[in-house]
Amino acid sequence: MGRLFGTDGVRGVANTELSADLAFKLGQAGALVLAAETKHKPIILIGKDTRISCDMLEGAMIAGICSVGADVVSLGVIPTPAVAYLTRLYKADAGVVISASHNTFEFNGVKFFNGDGFKLADDVEDKIEHCIKNELDGLELPVGDKVGRHSVCGSALADYVGYLKPICSEGLSGLKVALDCANGAAYEAAPALFRELGADVAVVGEAPDGMNINASCGSTHIDGLLKLTVESGADVGFAFDGDADRVLASDENGRLVDGDALMALIASDLAGKGRLRGGAVVATVMSNLGLELAMSKIGVKLIRAPVGDRYVLEEMQKASCVFGGEQSGHIIYTELGTTGDGVASALMAINILAAQKKKFSEIANIMTAMPQVQRNARVANEKKYRFLEDDVVKGKCGEIESKFGGEGRVVIRPSGTEPLVRVMIEAKDIDVITKYAEELVKVIEERLG
Repeated sequence: MGRLFGTDGVRGVANTELSADLAFKLGQAGALVLAAETKHKPIILIGKDTRISCDMLEGAMIAGICSVGADVVSLGVIPTPAVAYLTRLYKADAGVVISASHNTFEFNGVKFFNGDGFKLADDVEDKIEHCIKNELDGLELPVGDKVGRHSVCGSALADYVGYLKPICSEGLSGLKVALDCANGAAYEAAPALFRELGADVAVVGEAPDGMNINASCGSTHIDGLLKLTVESGADVGFAFDGDADRVLASDENGRLVDGDALMALIASDLAGKGRLRGGAVVATVMSNLGLELAMSKIGVKLIRAPVGDRYVLEEMQKASCVFGGEQSGHIIYTELGTTGDGVASALMAINILAAQKKKFSEIANIMTAMPQVQRNARVANEKKYRFLEDDVVKGKCGEIESKFGGEGRVVIRPSGTEPLVRVMIEAKDIDVITKYAEELVKVIEERLG
């Protein structure tokens, strides 16, 4: 068995790579590790997205958690950040999300939050993994009234919506918003929330059937939102991914406003209000150079972290700053929550629109994006971390970057979930960087395929 945990929990094809047996063991080990210090009967929350396999995996995890003496509370279909928030609100010992985020429906995943609503550090994940591999066989299990109980929380969605509503201090009466809920975890929460705030809402991706999550919809297929925004005459549009921890936007003209542009907008607003504590924004190595330049103009430092919102959060904590995110639309504002929240980020953006009473295209143009090309090199899974050791690959990267004269970047990194090395090149000439990206992919595949 290789390492179970990737960049965002355990993920794989449901019922094969992520089997009911593995989910059962994750439930047992997660409960044992995360509730090890409690003096009471532990309580663990479980939320999920809309995949057909979620019920199977939830049942297995409930059985595993209860088998080691912890109680389980099911929250139903609900966004990932809602589980983080409700874990704190309900004073639970841990939270679990069953979701594969932006992946197609045959995949699923398991990620944990600790009792404070934070994703787990690598060393805690290692403890859970060690427990599964070495300590569950022969484990003495509780009996009688020491076995855990399962219950269902009927107020979870309302509690989450109630927590988000104050973000939008301006109210949304007179605004029309287009939403693409990806047939995923936000399909109830997001439309209900925007309507309660007074917006006229046009929505797609709100009819999940277990198999259509992220299927030609949501933030990974943004064209649907861009079209809906224009055709519905909306002032702004927002598209979420399957578990709603990320968001991308559309202006009224159907132009994409990605995570970098949303961060530039929100960070500028926070800085102007004196609420950008720490005077810095944390982005990742994949964020556009244009974001860095835009932040520099307003006296805000850009700090870069590895890809993954938990790494963004770790860097934010190190730098004592409150705002950060990813180009993909994971945006974290720690004054509101402990993880990326697509719906909360959408509310922060539309609240600026409501306050400024301008077109979204006018307020969302704070940064000028540098042309950026991304390509995937397909490699052997066991070799995807070896590019750092390969002199030919390193030499090709250095050769390309030297040609930019300090006005471009080359970033390569392994995928956390697939047998891929991701290549990103950024500079002024799109044709040139496209050529270089394809050359680099070829070299990586020859060396590591």
